[in-house]
Amino acid sequence: MTGLTVRRADPADHPAVARLTVAAYEADGQLKGENGYAVVLADVATRAETGEVLVAVDGETGEVLGAVTFVLAGTPYAELSGPGEAEFRMLAVDPAAQGRGAGAALVRACVARATELGCSAVVICVRSGMAVAAHRLYERMGFARVPEKDWSPLPGVELLGLRLDLAGG
Repeated sequence: MTGLTVRRADPADHPAVARLTVAAYEADGQLKGENGYAVVLADVATRAETGEVLVAVDGETGEVLGAVTFVLAGTPYAELSGPGEAEFRMLAVDPAAQGRGAGAALVRACVARATELGCSAVVICVRSGMAVAAHRLYERMGFARVPEKDWSPLPGVELLGLRLDLAGG
């Protein structure tokens, strides 16, 4: 989408990132019956200390449309990644801005960052039953299911592992 920029979030972006991340997860039905996860999603400053929080920004208005947290294996927010793999988490697009390309731009930025760092792959987990549009986006971008990376952080919450192998990694 024209007029969309992806950059590293600065502290002034954190309130907008917290708001849109919680709103996106709520809109997708991912916070029902989960105690405390909205607090984790809203704690952008802590994520930024050990990972890279990236934002997709409207080039004309400067409005933060989406955000993602990029992490490497062995860091506090890494859940699936093994040696040489990168991972991204908490990809969220403001419900009012969905369909403008922010999600795809953020995924591309994470893949580019992993490539730049010499990683062999990018891994992610998606919630079983998550919005079909999100699953389609990852499939379109080349992510493939990796059942051995599936896991469940809480009863009734099934997370599916996906992996994108990187050329030259």
